[in-house]
Amino acid sequence: MAILVYTENWDGEFKKLSFELLSYASKLAEMTNDSVTALSIGQVAEEELARLGDYGAQKILKVESEDLNVLDNQVYTRIISEVAEKEAANVIVMAHNNVGKALAPRIAVRMKAGIGSGLTSMPDKVDPFVTSKKVFSGKAGSVVEIKTPVKILTLAQNSIEVKEKKADPQIEAFVPECSTTGVTARKNLEKQKGKVILTDAEVVVSAGRGMKSADNWGPIEELADLLGAATACSRPVSDEGWRPHNEHTGQTGKIIAPNLYFAFGISGAIQHLAGVSSSKCIVAVNTDPDAPIFEAADYGIVGDAMKVLPELISEIRQVKS
Repeated sequence: MAILVYTENWDGEFKKLSFELLSYASKLAEMTNDSVTALSIGQVAEEELARLGDYGAQKILKVESEDLNVLDNQVYTRIISEVAEKEAANVIVMAHNNVGKALAPRIAVRMKAGIGSGLTSMPDKVDPFVTSKKVFSGKAGSVVEIKTPVKILTLAQNSIEVKEKKADPQIEAFVPECSTTGVTARKNLEKQKGKVILTDAEVVVSAGRGMKSADNWGPIEELADLLGAATACSRPVSDEGWRPHNEHTGQTGKIIAPNLYFAFGISGAIQHLAGVSSSKCIVAVNTDPDAPIFEAADYGIVGDAMKVLPELISEIRQVKS
């Protein structure tokens, strides 16, 4: 039997997310005595595909076609299901992102499989398959038991530690029997370049209305540049137009789980905390000692963000020098 990992690529390159999935699959394979097969759809160079072997992929299948450069849910569902059947995969691992959320239910219906969505940890046991996930915006946990022979698992980002596990995989071309022609078209796509993607970031520097004005965001961006971090904001800030909406984190924005999250001038409304509560470490700076953000923070500073930021930036510069 095999564990099949669908590894997304972005413009022909794999990101940390794909290596998280393989790290999870490798640990799971040790529990089940199965092999790990990585599936790549789209045009990816051989050297890039070989990187998947550094994280436990014992076999790498590539499906290449110009028709597949654009995600089409129906086509990708047919391909992944076909690969899973031919590889006798009893577990399919995917990311719990927009792509995974679109594909996993379709594959589950096609393969009559049970789904464990948004998982945040390794299973407690594999026979029967019992695992856990966070629910109610991270305020509670849920035990999930999957009884079907084939299981679809989607993993929350930054929930599994990336660990190298060198393998020497063979890279094989897989030619699907199903049609690779879909109906999805993509036009006038503008991609963000030169910045850390918020959902991929290990460090996030975020700020709220405590910054008082859009003109005061310079220190936030400077700190983010120093740390190689992504920038984020609370909903009131994006609603005011101080920052773009794609930086809004919270229950109605992006759900993130970085290793380190800075919150400058953010009070910590429950809706905001719902989007960042999975952060490994939260550092909060606020003038109000009773602000709810301090209840969620691992470290807190009661003070004006505009005074704390310059001192913090100066200290980090000294350490880095």
